[in-house]
Amino acid sequence: MLGLGTEHSYYYYLNSVDMRKGFNGLSGIVKEHMDQNQNTNVVYAFINKKKDKLKLLHWRVGGFVLYYKRLEKGIFELPEYNIEEGL
Repeated sequence: MLGLGTEHSYYYYLNSVDMRKGFNGLSGIVKEHMDQNQNTNVVYAFINKKKDKLKLLHWRVGGFVLYYKRLEKGIFELPEYNIEEGL
């Protein structure tokens, strides 16, 4: 069971990410580029350039949890985002 739901806030990193990045690389992006610190109620989403791979980084008590999804066909549909208006 993933343990993610509506009680969490979700942040999407707008740039594509090298999917070879693991816990350290992705948490570094969270701290440096997203101006965030680990929080149990926050999930960070990262996607690759081809939009067929997705990683979710989530802090649970005691450490990070990393979820990885690779689509066999198609791409992830991303939300439209306007920097001035938000989602």
